[in-house]
Amino acid sequence: MSEHRIVLVGADTMWRKNVKAMLSKYGYWVVGEAGDGVSALKMVRSRQPDLLIIDAALQSMDGFQVAKIVNEDKLAPVIATADASFQGVMEKAKEAKVFSLLFKPIIESSLLPAIELALTNYQEIASLEKQIKELQDTLETRKLVERAKGILTETLGLTEAEAFRRMQRQSMNKRVSMRVIAEAVIMSQSLKTKK
Repeated sequence: MSEHRIVLVGADTMWRKNVKAMLSKYGYWVVGEAGDGVSALKMVRSRQPDLLIIDAALQSMDGFQVAKIVNEDKLAPVIATADASFQGVMEKAKEAKVFSLLFKPIIESSLLPAIELALTNYQEIASLEKQIKELQDTLETRKLVERAKGILTETLGLTEAEAFRRMQRQSMNKRVSMRVIAEAVIMSQSLKTKK
């Protein structure tokens, strides 16, 4: 098991001490502890942990509010803990998009699988989001190249293949991407039409 960096947040220092002992026993590295939501956010942003374990019952900003911000900003996966009597706990956990919800008292046999699943699922989601972004960029580039080819065929009387080869040569000669060349052709055309 590799040393994953964890930030631990809870108002109860004894709870933090017990959870930290469990984490250390299994090779996890607690890189920061906080007792309130505002401090937790600052710590997560500055320490960039692999995981945030946060108690739902915090002053001023509860653990689910912190979890929601951490999730929206894609800072780390979050495991929340709560008392079973916490009002509306499941709905709040779903809304905050926590990776796991553990009821107190926390026991090793439930904590360790929750951590490993949260870390694994978070990495998979990050990988999928990266692939989606790359596919969107590829599609956008393809659209720009097609538009630029259309401009070149129309203004210079080239065939589509000739227009593509011309842009490809420019791309290689200038050592820039086809997207940059296509954007330049489109911009040049839009400047000409504005005159």
